[in-house]
Amino acid sequence: MRLETSSAPPTLAWRGTIPGVLRLIDQTQLPADCRLMDCTTVSDVWEAIRALHVRGAPAIGVAAAYGVVLGVQSLVDSNRATFDARLSEVVDKLATSRPTAVNLFWALDRMRTRAATCAFVSPRDAVVELLDEAQQIEREDREMCAAIGRHGASLLAGIQGVLTHCNAGGLATAGDGTALAVIFAAAANTETLHVYVDETRPLLQGARLTMWELMRRGVNCTLICDSAAAWVMTHRRVQAVITGADRIAANGDAANKIGTYSLAVLARAHGIPFYIAAPSSTFDPAIPSGDAIPIEERAAEEMTHGFGRATAPEGAAAFNPAFDVTPADHITAIVTERGVIRPVNAASIREVLQR
Repeated sequence: MRLETSSAPPTLAWRGTIPGVLRLIDQTQLPADCRLMDCTTVSDVWEAIRALHVRGAPAIGVAAAYGVVLGVQSLVDSNRATFDARLSEVVDKLATSRPTAVNLFWALDRMRTRAATCAFVSPRDAVVELLDEAQQIEREDREMCAAIGRHGASLLAGIQGVLTHCNAGGLATAGDGTALAVIFAAAANTETLHVYVDETRPLLQGARLTMWELMRRGVNCTLICDSAAAWVMTHRRVQAVITGADRIAANGDAANKIGTYSLAVLARAHGIPFYIAAPSSTFDPAIPSGDAIPIEERAAEEMTHGFGRATAPEGAAAFNPAFDVTPADHITAIVTERGVIRPVNAASIREVLQR
């Protein structure tokens, strides 16, 4: 079951200095083709995020940070007023690419803050500072993935089967991922660990992306359709569920790819722990509960014409939310780079995130 293990290119990487380009794996082409695409303008990055060429909350944040650099790097010889106006325009544009993943806004805020700290330098020096900040965000993301793997591996110790949903691996981050970082760390210690992967409708990100990552790394894995999860649990093939998250409210309610809430309900019914792995940047303390998390609704064509082929009658109405929200009381623990949050409530979240 192991695929060719030649090293894949990084999910995203800055090429050059100033000027430079942002190079991405085009995730819409996987698994058939590991194709690279170069973003040279802020519009390129905006479209890459919107169209899911790059996806996953942490990776979106890193891409947006580099998108800011792309948006202003042509103004190195301008005056500072022109530069600042363009910077504000670029940040505002990138913020409209996708509404749910809070890492996007977190990264853009960091870029805006870094620019403000060097308000009296030349535009040329400011661009260098912004590139440094974007590269720091990328480095921190890799370190975050490794720390999440270390903290979470013990949660999967001694189990034979784990189920995951969507893609929370290296393709969603600059490192090994969030939920998959935990799985990779656990698999290194337990060769018999078996991962069941939901295909994840409507874009099959589990089938296309998570299976691709697991098989490249030689992790035992089996693909199932989303609606088979309850049957797999009934037959005791899994003893834990772990997913990522795109935004976590102050009380621990967590938004993730549509279908995650269903898994949490099923896990609770079968007495199976349900874990989420996410960095501290995914927490949004300004949102008290999941009721206030904005949920992106995607185009109906992703359901009615999956991958360009009609899968429903012409004119069929469709409801296509990209995310759902799992209540905190359905989450056994949240694994972060700062430690494991358990029980999942506002007090525990504050305690761990303040470390």
